[in-house]
Amino acid sequence: QVQLVESGGGLVQAGGSLRLSCAASGSIFSIKVMNWYRQAPGKQRELVASITPGGNTDYADSVKGRFTISRDNAKNTVYLQMNSLQPENTDVYYCNVNLPMPRWGQGTQVTVSS
Repeated sequence: QVQLVESGGGLVQAGGSLRLSCAASGSIFSIKVMNWYRQAPGKQRELVASITPGGNTDYADSVKGRFTISRDNAKNTVYLQMNSLQPENTDVYYCNVNLPMPRWGQGTQVTVSS
C-alpha cells in the first residue's frame, strides 16, 4: 500500500516562494494521477493542482501562473513549486493519490505573513 510523506512547508513572507515535496512508497506512483490539496481551518479540502502520469497538469484558478506541479517518476516524488505567495495561500497542504481509494499525506503547514 502506498505511503505519502510531505515536506517543505514553513513560514514565508508575502511574495516569497516555497517548494513542497511528496515522496511516495510503492511501485504504482508512475501510473497514477497525483494531486495537491489545501485546507484551512473550518474549510473543506480543496484541489490545488493535478498532474497525470504523462505530465499533463491542471490548476485551480487562484494559483494559475504562480504554482507549478511536477513529478519525478524515477524518484516517486511529486512537487509543488509555489511562487508569489500571498496570505490567502496560508493553509495546510496535502498530497493525494486515488487507488481509487484516496490516500493522503500527513499535511504540511504553509504560512504566509504580510
